[in-house]
Amino acid sequence: MRISFPAAPAPRHWREIADLRVERGRRLDARIPAWLLDSPVSAVGYGWGTTIGWLWGALWSRGRVERREGLVVFRGLPSWAFPRGGVCVGGCFLTGDRAVSTRLLQHEAVHKRQWRRYGFLMPLLYLLAGRDPLRNRFEIEAGLEAGGYVSG
Repeated sequence: MRISFPAAPAPRHWREIADLRVERGRRLDARIPAWLLDSPVSAVGYGWGTTIGWLWGALWSRGRVERREGLVVFRGLPSWAFPRGGVCVGGCFLTGDRAVSTRLLQHEAVHKRQWRRYGFLMPLLYLLAGRDPLRNRFEIEAGLEAGGYVSG
């Protein structure tokens, strides 16, 4: 959901740590009732997230708004209005004035699919995964290199 610029040097064994975090996340998913994942319930949560993203983007965007890679991209938000380099909320990507590459938007499109899968649980699960992108399973699954967290 978030990107940082420029990519910081990654610790030596970051890939092994990342693999462990993704596996831990899959074990957690197995404990979530099936009716909450990829379901009508999660679709409502995704719709809620997208609505929040639209409202926030419409309120603060002073740049171009466009549809790319299946996302509604709101550009030109003030730096305080989004974390790090940008944030995916439902089907919306909110960012500032930096160039938005196709590779980055493909990373954000994975977050959009995560929102669709987890719905209302997404913000909580993301928070529990932690702020360190090298240990956050959602960032790892979306691609750390494409998200600008590590150089590839």
